[in-house]
Amino acid sequence: MRRGIVRRPAINFQEGQTTVDLGMPDYERAFGQHDTYCAALESCGLTLTRLDPDSNYPDSTFVEDTAVLIGRHAVLARPGAVSRIGEVTAVKKSLDPYFASVETIHEPGTLDGGDVCEAGNHYFVGISTRTNEEGARQLGKRLGLLGRTYTLVDVRGVSGLLHLKSGLASLGENRLAVIKALAERNEFVSYDLVDVDAGEEYAANCVRVNDHLLIASGYPRFAANLANLGYQTIELEMSEFQKMDGGLSCLSLRF
Repeated sequence: MRRGIVRRPAINFQEGQTTVDLGMPDYERAFGQHDTYCAALESCGLTLTRLDPDSNYPDSTFVEDTAVLIGRHAVLARPGAVSRIGEVTAVKKSLDPYFASVETIHEPGTLDGGDVCEAGNHYFVGISTRTNEEGARQLGKRLGLLGRTYTLVDVRGVSGLLHLKSGLASLGENRLAVIKALAERNEFVSYDLVDVDAGEEYAANCVRVNDHLLIASGYPRFAANLANLGYQTIELEMSEFQKMDGGLSCLSLRF
């Protein structure tokens, strides 16, 4: 990976959508956490495109939901929350110079990038409250044309999961981090699984960037498991984004 796209939180970040009750985020603290996150991406070798905050879209700091990147090709998402559809336009402008093709998910399909977990040439596509079967099928068709395979994973009945990647991450080397509620699913039987213990579920949303793994701070058992497996980790405070259903992967597009 050489590049990333990020967008700072807007001043009305706290007006975004959330399904959790963890209190109101503090904007200044969120701003600082975002700066630290960007610095971590840069330390892993990424050159960042930094989009301006957009108060028209309080959730727009979560840029991952706006697109799925497949090698040198991009698929613009169609977010399942209607209030977020307008976020895609600015991200498209940032993708156009770097990708050979930029396709689009069309109505009635909905797709959030947070429901798409890349594991090498295979992709897990979550069916959730934000991504419907039509959107997943449209993405799957594009994946097939580009020589990738995919598996649909229905997470609508899993408590506490807004997106598939709220409970699943690819760590490389045919290894997945996975919460207990997903660990027994047939979709993952061919992978080595790193269990995320009960009470540390938020830690499952981690990000492999070149030779490092970004993980949320405050989850010692998961951090210890990764260290024992030989991963070089960078722990980042994510408290203010967690209050708004956001995780580490949500805050950037990486390619």
